[in-house]
Amino acid sequence: MVASLSVRGVSHAFALAGRDLPVLDGIDLEIEPGSFVAFLGPSGCGKSTLLRLVAGLEAPGVGEVLVGGTPVGGPDPSRILVFQDPTLYPWRTVRANARLGLEARGLLREQGGRVDEVLRMVGLDAFADAYPHQLSGGMAQRAALARALVNDPQVMLLDEPLGKLDSMTRIAMQSEIVRLWQRGGFTALLVTHDVEEALVLAQRVVVLSPRPARVLADIAVDLPYPRHRGGDDLLALRRDVLSRLGMAESW
Repeated sequence: MVASLSVRGVSHAFALAGRDLPVLDGIDLEIEPGSFVAFLGPSGCGKSTLLRLVAGLEAPGVGEVLVGGTPVGGPDPSRILVFQDPTLYPWRTVRANARLGLEARGLLREQGGRVDEVLRMVGLDAFADAYPHQLSGGMAQRAALARALVNDPQVMLLDEPLGKLDSMTRIAMQSEIVRLWQRGGFTALLVTHDVEEALVLAQRVVVLSPRPARVLADIAVDLPYPRHRGGDDLLALRRDVLSRLGMAESW
């Protein structure tokens, strides 16, 4: 069962050269189970830090993060973080990379059939025995998504997962992520610098201020899928988001 996600009064800072560097400032968010939320903001404002706190890789300096009403106390396979780089082990095949989570949890014998099921889901069943160096950038990112999906996560945390792909592959992968989210039913949180990508994928776009990040706007994207990039409604939202980011003149 997919759980709700709450970020309550979260502020965070990093120790740098003997002083605190504030990164997040009073973030409050309530995220419905199974929803897709994108985070936009200036580079270095704290978007990725927020994902790390939700993942349980760090504890917030102030406030709390809760999943299903329970405070996040550390990493858990129900919350999976997918990075910009696929971070596949080069000596392991696609199938062997995808089953890493099950191996680590001692569930491979019980749930191993899920590996091939997920590889079919992401269109890599024909490349299950391939090694990472034999994959294109898009295929490698599909393999990273498969590794995450094998764990049947409640929350998928996507930290600019398409940032290094060429434009055509990126568009194709955006559609793939929407399809996987709709099929999997997990809650998706996406960090991106691409306004169009946020609007094409997400149901909500949270706009953050420069560091330390505060919530400037929480915008509902009430458009049906698949979304047309040239549609008037999406273009109007794009103009609104760019304005809130201080880039109205870029439209």
